[in-house]
Amino acid sequence: MTRRSCAIYATGIACAHLLILGIALLVAQVFQTMIQERIKKEITLGENSRVLEGWINPPPPVYMQYFFFNVTNPDEFLAGKEKARVTQMGPYTYREYRPRENVTFLENGTKIFATNPKSFVFLRNMSSGDPEVDRVTTVNIPLIAVMNELNSYSFFLRTAVSMWMGSMGIGVFMNRTVHEILWGFKDPLMTKLHSLRPEVDEYFGLMYNKNGTHEGEFVFHTGERNYMDYGKIDTWNNISQMTWWSSNQSNMINGTDGSVFHTFLSRKELLYIFAADLCRSIHLAYVSDTEVKGIPAFRFAPPSDVLAPPDENPANAGFCVPAGDCLGKGSAFVGKARAPIVVSFPHFYQADERYINAIEGMSPNEEEHETYLDLNPTTGVPIRACKRAQLNVILKRVSGFPKTKFLNETIFPIMYVNETATIDDDSAAQMRTLLMIVTIVSNFPVFIVGLGAILLLVLIFLVCRNRQRKTAKDETAYTQVSNQTEDSPENRSNQPAKNGSYIAMSPVEAQKC
Repeated sequence: MTRRSCAIYATGIACAHLLILGIALLVAQVFQTMIQERIKKEITLGENSRVLEGWINPPPPVYMQYFFFNVTNPDEFLAGKEKARVTQMGPYTYREYRPRENVTFLENGTKIFATNPKSFVFLRNMSSGDPEVDRVTTVNIPLIAVMNELNSYSFFLRTAVSMWMGSMGIGVFMNRTVHEILWGFKDPLMTKLHSLRPEVDEYFGLMYNKNGTHEGEFVFHTGERNYMDYGKIDTWNNISQMTWWSSNQSNMINGTDGSVFHTFLSRKELLYIFAADLCRSIHLAYVSDTEVKGIPAFRFAPPSDVLAPPDENPANAGFCVPAGDCLGKGSAFVGKARAPIVVSFPHFYQADERYINAIEGMSPNEEEHETYLDLNPTTGVPIRACKRAQLNVILKRVSGFPKTKFLNETIFPIMYVNETATIDDDSAAQMRTLLMIVTIVSNFPVFIVGLGAILLLVLIFLVCRNRQRKTAKDETAYTQVSNQTEDSPENRSNQPAKNGSYIAMSPVEAQKC
């Protein structure tokens, strides 16, 4: 056997083995399964997990922006002459720090206890004004809360309270600095109530007592038992189900806190987040594929049915409190609030047109007012997050309070928040490296099949070349010995004299007689 034949046989054997092995690995998905199991095991909240430190002290900076709606015609609105006209103020930007504290493992590492205190530091260079100087005219929420509480009392009591508040100069609208409305001020109405009922705090602020405090005690699943439970909330403040909504489904605590999600996300699934400040869970649906800092991501956002009325989404009937008392599309009550507080998306994005048209100055749009999460589908890690929510209060006519006699029921905007976070550069570089390794390992069978295909082409080339050489050799022939004698006249005339006869080897087609 020649060396050429040995090369052909060796190439053929190697080609066959590589193709069979590669195709078998592709069909069995051995490497894909192996890398998936490895990632599922690594991305947990277990004691030895690599992601635990990032979960306790998240590296990406979080920014909280506050926008306020300043009422420019409060007197005309209360007199029923004009609809309310507002202008947007802000943003007033704060850096938000949210480390997890009191981290304790429970039930053999399958659950983890933690609190999540949040603190805020004002960033003047990222703000459009000074919250301690800028003043805003907005709804007097303490007054609305008192009127709401007195709604079930007698007309005479409400009238007496209204006259007393009028003597103190307390109106439906108030003018305060942004800082006061956010972080708290000593309210005269609350101070008077405090003297009568000491449990009532005499200070009021939308973020009062929320700087440096946490939203409750959480117990999370670590994902050690089931990767699909990674980061899901088991209990909040020692309860696994709430009690203030009107259905068991609405009272459920579903999903994570929004900081982590399970690995290997699907475009078809719904993601659930429990919002402690809203006392409810919401779901997000897949919107589109996107990319952040070179990292592929799925964008998830709340669909329009999240805040839809029960006739559009029957599952929301439980959020009507009391049962049957439901709001229009794009708005929802906030649990445990004394005042009739309503949440919506900024500028009533995705809300009923009547809410948008009731207030002059609303201009909803998707780019500025949509809430979304960009998640890497392999790891479930949030790459970019944008939480946007608007705080509103219900204004309506209350008998016994003359200042409300021209009011039609209106959901009145107070302010909205824009909470954003994007993965930092160092974490993004680590993520890209991890995803590159995952891609290489997952596609290793493809490389094997590709190498086998290359060897198959080499084999075909060698076989063809070998056949060409063999054909050329087979076409070589031996010249026959001439039947004519040396003494014939033709030989003597056409050939030079030779000493004896000879046999010549030459190509057949070149032979001449």
